[in-house]
Amino acid sequence: MTIDPILLTIAISLTAISSLLIGAGIKTYLNVKKLNSIEKGKRVKIAKLENESREIIRSAKHEGKQLRNRAEKQTRDRRTELKRSENKATKKQDQITKRLESIEKRERKLAKIEERIENKESELDELKQEEFVALEKVAQLTLGEAQERLMNELEKEISVEASRKVRESEESIQAESKELAYKIMAQSLQRYASEVVSELTTSSVALPNEEMKGRLIGKEGRNIRAIENATGVNLIVDDTPEVVTVSAFDPIRREIARRTVSSLVQDGRIQPARIEELVEKSREELEEVTTKAGEEACYEVKIQGLHPEIVKTMGRLKFRYSYGQNVLQHCIETAHIAASIASELGVNQDVVRRAAFLHDIGKALTHEVEGPHAQVGAELLSRYKINERVVRAVGDHHGEEGWKSIDAFVVAAADAISGARPGARRESAEAYVKRIEALEEIATEFDGVEKAFALQAGREMRVMVKPDEIDDVTAMRMARDVTKKIKESMEYPGQIKVVVIRETRAIEYAK
Repeated sequence: MTIDPILLTIAISLTAISSLLIGAGIKTYLNVKKLNSIEKGKRVKIAKLENESREIIRSAKHEGKQLRNRAEKQTRDRRTELKRSENKATKKQDQITKRLESIEKRERKLAKIEERIENKESELDELKQEEFVALEKVAQLTLGEAQERLMNELEKEISVEASRKVRESEESIQAESKELAYKIMAQSLQRYASEVVSELTTSSVALPNEEMKGRLIGKEGRNIRAIENATGVNLIVDDTPEVVTVSAFDPIRREIARRTVSSLVQDGRIQPARIEELVEKSREELEEVTTKAGEEACYEVKIQGLHPEIVKTMGRLKFRYSYGQNVLQHCIETAHIAASIASELGVNQDVVRRAAFLHDIGKALTHEVEGPHAQVGAELLSRYKINERVVRAVGDHHGEEGWKSIDAFVVAAADAISGARPGARRESAEAYVKRIEALEEIATEFDGVEKAFALQAGREMRVMVKPDEIDDVTAMRMARDVTKKIKESMEYPGQIKVVVIRETRAIEYAK
């Protein structure tokens, strides 16, 4: 049987179409089923969320109710507390009102009492006035005259009693302070000992032969004039064999001249131009020497941080002398003694040591600057920003304006110890005699002084007064006045003891 191709084709096409329709239907069914499943899940989730929301709302309502209940309870408690406080305040106000009323009653009573007291006082004043009038009639003295007489008698009694008390106190204090002072000074001197360097007012230069003297003098004296003009010294060429002498008041100039002459003698070329060259060279060498001397002194007293100009100025004191004592060595010694005293007294040792070391720095400039060396030194130190306490102690260490600090007092004590110890200083016979005469003249200037004697090389003054003109109180006052005038008008090493003696003699003759 033959199948028609067209029918076959149609059959195949129908079969394919039906297959496609069946596949599409299945796919559609599956998609619908899937959508139903998704919608069902959404409905479940929505239902779950609604349940949770209702639960949250229920819980929030419950908590809100609890919070409202607590708030209402707290409000009731606060109202109760406020009402209680208002009751207390009302009670206190009532009590205050009662107290004020009581105080007002007391004030009225006090006012009445004061009024009665004033009346009594006025009555007493009238009675006193009547009594004064009666007493004036009986004593034949007015009230002012009686008061003046009484005050005069009281002043005399008080003056005598005060003088006696002062004398007793001074004797007691002096006895204790002397013992302590001697102990401190002895310990300070024992802890430091130094050699004494004596002053040389002239310097000698050895010559190889007598011919060198003529060469130093030069033709018509031009060489010696050139030396003296360039250095400011006197060059003494006398009969002393093979020696020339350099003399000058300024030790720095004298040392420069000595070095120059020594260099000229060694060099052999002596002429004005060469002299000026060697003078300048000697001056530079001396600058180095003074700087080194200042640095060594600072190292010896354990002081650091000073300005280089101050160190160099201190080194210049190596060639300066005071009463025969080398000033730089004196400053070193004073610094050690002052530090020792400061350690005993509990004073700042560093400040005292620096002030004691620098206390005579003004003497290095007294040839250039006018004024007391203490003030010159203080001004120099203040320019280089030295510690104010150190500057004040240096300026006050001679006590011209009184002791302004314990530092200055300690420095002055150490200065006196260093200058007064045996062998430290000396002075010429002429200066010694003038100082003794000046001491006696100061004492004899006072009224009532009969005689005055300077003893123990000027370290003690004994003043004999007239007993009929000077009493014991005035004698004590005179001792202080003489001491004060000596301090104001004289310069002296160490200390001077003033003793005023009032002697009364009773003489009778048996016949």
